[in-house]
Amino acid sequence: MENPYLPFPVRIDEIITETEDKNLKTFKLVFLNPADEEKFAYKSGQFAELSLTGRGEIPIGIASSPTEKGFLMFTVNKAGVVTTCLHAMKTGDIMGVRGPLGNWYPWETMEAKNVVIIGGGFAFTTLRSSIVYMLDPANRSRFKDIHVIYGARTPGMLLYKDELAAWEARDDINVHITVDATDDPNWKYNIGFVPTITEQKAPNADKDTYAIICGPPIMIKFTQPVLDKLGYSHDQIIMSLENRMKCGIGMCGRCNIGQEFVCKDGPVFTLSQLNITPKEY
Repeated sequence: MENPYLPFPVRIDEIITETEDKNLKTFKLVFLNPADEEKFAYKSGQFAELSLTGRGEIPIGIASSPTEKGFLMFTVNKAGVVTTCLHAMKTGDIMGVRGPLGNWYPWETMEAKNVVIIGGGFAFTTLRSSIVYMLDPANRSRFKDIHVIYGARTPGMLLYKDELAAWEARDDINVHITVDATDDPNWKYNIGFVPTITEQKAPNADKDTYAIICGPPIMIKFTQPVLDKLGYSHDQIIMSLENRMKCGIGMCGRCNIGQEFVCKDGPVFTLSQLNITPKEY
């Protein structure tokens, strides 16, 4: 049995500054050993631990899709010791990745169904993975209508701008972009908080429609009543509690909600599952 605490060695292949404040960067990582890439078989919705020697490790959602071969992608917010050190690294530097960890979005359950993706801020990472996965030519026919509602504080804080534009230009996905506020006279998208735009743009629910939500806790709190109003059952509302993760394998006990360990039993839960846990999310 392999040691679950040992990371795979990877090289930073590309660094992309995503936001105008430069606090969010996307790192494309390449495995040093091809055999490790084969072992790192993941699904959209999972996360991994990014490891820096002498600094520690951080749990981050996987932003790349399993359909994208040859690299892993993570978008990291500069917020602490490890992330600050990572932001200072350069292409060619070596680091570690431990995983994949946690569960994933229930793709088999959502097959032949409509899917509504609702995201806010830098929590859009695993949602980016999910969109790329569903839009892959090998997978697109497996799903019916796809709606994406994504918001940030300002236009300069949106992630993956080129991809958002490319998705918006397609006729097999409905993309609704919003910002909390802007004074940009050329802004052509929505202005308003994600729950408000969700009420305006999301389709009413039926038995063939699922909603995936990932974002700040306050966004999730106010989006849930909107989905209730639109008729989504709590089995059809899928949430990712990435902000609660720590060690990744349920050993440290710092991510538990009642009897659930978010990093091991999650981070993906239906709202029905969360309804029977303490309201700590």
